[in-house]
Amino acid sequence: MTNCTQERRNMEKQVVDVARGAFTSGRSRPLRYRKQQLGALLRLIRERQADIAAALRQDLNRNEFDTPLLELIGLEKDIRLAESKLSDWTSPQPVEKDLLTISDDVYIQAEPLGVVLIIGAWNYPWALTLQPLVGAIAAGNAAVVKPSELSESSASLLKELLPQYLDKEMYPVVTGGVPETQELLKQRFDHIFYTGSSTVGKVVMEAAARHLTPVTLELGGKSPCYIDKDCDIAVACRRITWGKFTNCGQTCIAPDYILCHPSIQNRVIEEIRLTLLEFYGEDPKTSPDYSRIINQHHFERILALMEGCTVAVGGESDKTLCYIAPTILKDVLPHARVMQEEIFGPVLPIVTVSDVSEVIRYINEREKPLALYTFSSDKRVIKRMLSETSSGGVVVNDVIMHYTVNSLPFGGVGNSGMGKYHGKHTFDQLSHHRACLIKSLAMESLNKARYPPLTPSRLRRAKCFMLSRLCSCAQATCAWAIIATILALGLLIALLVVLLKDSVA
Repeated sequence: MTNCTQERRNMEKQVVDVARGAFTSGRSRPLRYRKQQLGALLRLIRERQADIAAALRQDLNRNEFDTPLLELIGLEKDIRLAESKLSDWTSPQPVEKDLLTISDDVYIQAEPLGVVLIIGAWNYPWALTLQPLVGAIAAGNAAVVKPSELSESSASLLKELLPQYLDKEMYPVVTGGVPETQELLKQRFDHIFYTGSSTVGKVVMEAAARHLTPVTLELGGKSPCYIDKDCDIAVACRRITWGKFTNCGQTCIAPDYILCHPSIQNRVIEEIRLTLLEFYGEDPKTSPDYSRIINQHHFERILALMEGCTVAVGGESDKTLCYIAPTILKDVLPHARVMQEEIFGPVLPIVTVSDVSEVIRYINEREKPLALYTFSSDKRVIKRMLSETSSGGVVVNDVIMHYTVNSLPFGGVGNSGMGKYHGKHTFDQLSHHRACLIKSLAMESLNKARYPPLTPSRLRRAKCFMLSRLCSCAQATCAWAIIATILALGLLIALLVVLLKDSVA
């Protein structure tokens, strides 16, 4: 083992040990501390928005106006929700009782897991790294933050800024590449939250298994987009164009390919072409709204995927600028190379299908996608797409927008990931939901049914107690309200009768 490797290992271990020591001290348990840290994180994204936008310009050629829209507004929304709802989320949650627990306290208590490892992604390096951190802070955990090394400017800025605003012992930032991440994965964590590819997700899961550490894997895959003949094709193509080519196609839930009937393929191509002209002008390379591929490796990978396909729109590229024009491929066959892996770039293949049954069959024969999009005005088609397929999320007549609704869980299924986050779902994902039963030492006679020596009569009593269910709090309140109303009406009638008798007399 080289000295460099040993130093790296010691460094990562020390960071985790300091974070665990900070958590063990108990200072993250009070809600006041958590709200203070959430408020500080909110100040960071508000006060340093210009710096964040500049870093994203260097990493992805991202327009400064896209920074709040694509990353910071959602972050602020999650932080403000956590601040306002934290007392409710952390309160004991009563559950239904039976006859055995009728006089006991029975509830679920959310409590911190411990030290969480957050491995962020490069395509949205602020949102995809800090949104899990919001949930980790709200749940009372410590968190080691590992931003992606591919978005180098954003990673460096995050390492500089986070200690200026947050508790640097509780929420340290570790930068570096694969060696640093590998060393971190050798440490013991209480949860690992990873966003990235399925290939690396398997490595993360394997490393976590050595410590029986639970994981949240936000992965990706090929998200299909079906355009039915019975829909407003112009509107559908406009929304698809925005979702596909925002961030130069480097979005995990971007439409990966289009499925449509052969009779509307040319119309779809033309509508997308017109929308691209409106969004990015005659030459997207000169548009301030069009981003770039993250690096040369991904630039070469995306160009290789297009080999052997028919280009209907775009296809131009410039290696020196990591630029690939918005590109539409037509008449793409299912076995084409571009259909074998997630594209993660500005290339949109169109695969023609005969009807919705073939669409459903095509989707179900492949790995479950992170997102599924359907454009149709036919309720029967929509119902079939919802009931006969499986995906992490599904959107009808739009793309990507389910990500912005933080009351919805965001996550994959099967090869597209496991676990969920956004809003309260992040808090729940990074909390331990502890089962709590608080009994008294009185009424011991009720316990005879479970004590030896057991008899048929005791078994009958135990069965009666254990199979009984009391109504929920809401049902009980409603029942008592009805009873009280009936009693009140009865008393009122009785009083009226007495008064009438007196008046007659």
